Amino acid sequence: MIKAITFDLDGVYFPNGKTNFIQSICNFGVSEDEVKRVFLKSPYMNEKYKVGKMTDDEFWTWAAHEWNLTKSPNELITLMIDGYDVDDRVAETVRTVRKNGYKTLICSSNFPARINGLQKKFGFLDDFDVAVLSYQVGENKPSPKLFSELIVKAGVKPEEIVFADDYEPCILSAKNLGITALYYENFDKFIEELKNSGVNI
Repeated sequence: MIKAITFDLDGVYFPNGKTNFIQSICNFGVSEDEVKRVFLKSPYMNEKYKVGKMTDDEFWTWAAHEWNLTKSPNELITLMIDGYDVDDRVAETVRTVRKNGYKTLICSSNFPARINGLQKKFGFLDDFDVAVLSYQVGENKPSPKLFSELIVKAGVKPEEIVFADDYEPCILSAKNLGITALYYENFDKFIEELKNSGVNI
């Protein structure tokens, strides 16, 4: 029986933030490839910042230099957060399943400025029982360490947790620990999968 449900943040709960931020930096004359190289693909982002080995100031100072922008870390962080909005349907689903007795979980590769900025703007963490974040654990998905932490913090059996992702290695990593892992296609399909798993939604 499912007792806990994991919801994805980027692209699901927050549908447009990443895309909007990339466009905002492009508006300063930086190429899209260059924005993505720094913000999405760089070792500084994925191997340092998201795993807690680089501070907000350190990463965004480096990013501004790479983009040749005279912007402070705070200005870039504010620009990023300003581009985020919440998918009200997803947020309402989180609140509904929680009201119906399920634990609501987050398992995210992320960084402090984004989580803290979005919490200040939306208070979204208030609707979740557990948040497992890469920069606190020290590793990114699909590391088993994040999923092990998710199981411990959720306080339920692995098979009682639903986790969905569109990245196959994450699904396999979660499944290897016994978590009920699903391939994420879109939110409607996710809701359908939850109902098929017996979730009262």
